[in-house]
Amino acid sequence: MAEDTRRKSGNHSVIMEQRNKVTITGVVDVLSFDDEGVIADTEMGILIIKGRGMHVGRLNVDDGSLSVDGEVESLEYTEAGGNVKNKNSLFGKIFR
Repeated sequence: MAEDTRRKSGNHSVIMEQRNKVTITGVVDVLSFDDEGVIADTEMGILIIKGRGMHVGRLNVDDGSLSVDGEVESLEYTEAGGNVKNKNSLFGKIFR
């Protein structure tokens, strides 16, 4: 329950520049990343960034900031309790 409260009250923002750089605040953890995408746990839930040539430029878990470079194709939020890494799911197949 404390996690649900934290997610609703946290400071979180997403800034995209020219579809090739994303700066995110309110990041709790990076769950997975490769050249096709990044999965980050944020104050507002799981954020999935899909694209091409994805690269984590900067990660600072102390202040909760993340910078991702690459050709961004989509940004998607899922519920925090969702099983993002399930190998049978679409994202499980993408992020092996």
